[in-house]
Amino acid sequence: MESWKRTYWAIWFSNLITAVGMMSILPFFSSHLEALGMTDRASISVWTGVIFGAAPLLAAITGPFWGALGDRYGRRLMVVRSMMAIVVFVGAMRWASSPWELLALRAAQGVFSGFYPPSITLVSTQAPADQQGRLAGSLATGMIWGGILGPLFGEFLRDMVGVRDVYLGVSLLAALAVLVVLLFVREDHATRQSSTRRASPLQDLRELRGNSELRSAVVLLFWIQFALGSSTPQLELYVRELNSHWFTPSTAALFSVLAVANLLAMSRWGRYGDLHGHHRALLQCTFWSGAALLLHALAPSYEVLLVARVLLGLAVAGSSPLAFGLAAAATSVDRRGGAFGVVFSARALAGALSAMAGGWVSASIGVRGLFCVGALVVWFQFWKQRRRLNSLDSPGPGS
Repeated sequence: MESWKRTYWAIWFSNLITAVGMMSILPFFSSHLEALGMTDRASISVWTGVIFGAAPLLAAITGPFWGALGDRYGRRLMVVRSMMAIVVFVGAMRWASSPWELLALRAAQGVFSGFYPPSITLVSTQAPADQQGRLAGSLATGMIWGGILGPLFGEFLRDMVGVRDVYLGVSLLAALAVLVVLLFVREDHATRQSSTRRASPLQDLRELRGNSELRSAVVLLFWIQFALGSSTPQLELYVRELNSHWFTPSTAALFSVLAVANLLAMSRWGRYGDLHGHHRALLQCTFWSGAALLLHALAPSYEVLLVARVLLGLAVAGSSPLAFGLAAAATSVDRRGGAFGVVFSARALAGALSAMAGGWVSASIGVRGLFCVGALVVWFQFWKQRRRLNSLDSPGPGS
C-alpha cells in the first residue's frame, strides 16, 4: 500500500474511534451533574449548556494556532498531542467532584484536543492534489459515524458501569487511537516549513488572512453552518406546529435523516469539487443550502419538513469537504495546517454562537421566520461570492 494511503486509513480509523468516544459523553453531562448532588433543573440546564459549549468554543479559538504550530514542528505530533489530551482530561473527568472541576477539565480538553484539523492536514499534505476534496469528505464521514454510534456506545457503557466510568472508556479509546497513529502513520517532513522560512505562528496566521480564496471558504462555511446551527435547537418547537397525514411527527427522525443524507453526499461533494473546482462547487452547495432552508420555512406539513431535512442534509454535506479542498488548493503544503485550522475554527465558532443567536431571533419572528432569515443570509453570501468569482474570471481591458 502506498504510504499516503496507509496514513489515510490509519487516521480514518483513529478519528472514528476517538469520535465515538467523544460523542458518547456528550448526552450525559446532566446525569453527572445530578450525581454530584445538583437538583435544581434550571441550574442543571445552565451548567450543562456551559460545559457542553466550552470545548468547541475554545477549540475554535486555539485551532489556527495549533495548525500553524503543526506546520513548523509536524502534523503527526499535533494529532498525538490532541488525542493524548483526550486521554488525560476526559479520563480525569471520572474524578470531577464539582461542576467547576468538570468545566475546567472540559475547557482544557477544548484548548488541547482538537484532533480533526491536524488529522486532515496530515492526510492532505501527503495525498495527491486531485483527491483533496474526496479525502476531506471521506474523513468527515468517519466523524459522522462517530456521532451516530457514540451516544449508543455511551448509553451502553453507562448502563453497564455507571456514568462516571464512561469517561474512562473514552480515555481508553483515545489511547488506542494514539497507538494506531504511532504504529501506522508516517509524515513527510518535506511538507513542513523549512527553518529558514519559519516565522511565528501568529505571523503565519496574519499572512493567511490576506488569502482571498481562503477567506471565501471560511465565510461560506461559517454562514452555512451558522444557519444550520441556529435553527437546529428550535426544531422540536416547529414540529409541534405541523400536522402530519402519514407519519407520527418525530424530532429525532429529522436529525436522523439529515445525518444519513450527510453520509450519502459528503464524499460525492468532495469528488465533484476535485473534478469541477472546489470554489464553484462550494457556491452550488451554498445555493442549495439556502433553498432547503427556505423550504423549511414554507413547509405546510411534517412530511414536507422531512423532505426539506433530506435536501438540507444533501446540500450542507458539501460545505466542510469543499471548504477544506478550497483551502488546500489556495495554500502551499507548508502553510496548510494553519489554513485548515482557520477553516475548522470557522465551523466550530458558527456552532458555538448560532444556537444563542437562533433562540433570540426565533423569539422575535418565530421559527418560520428564523428559517427564512437563514436562507436569505446564506443566499446573500452566495451572490456576493459569485460576483467576486465572476469578476476574477472576466478578462481585463487589455486581454
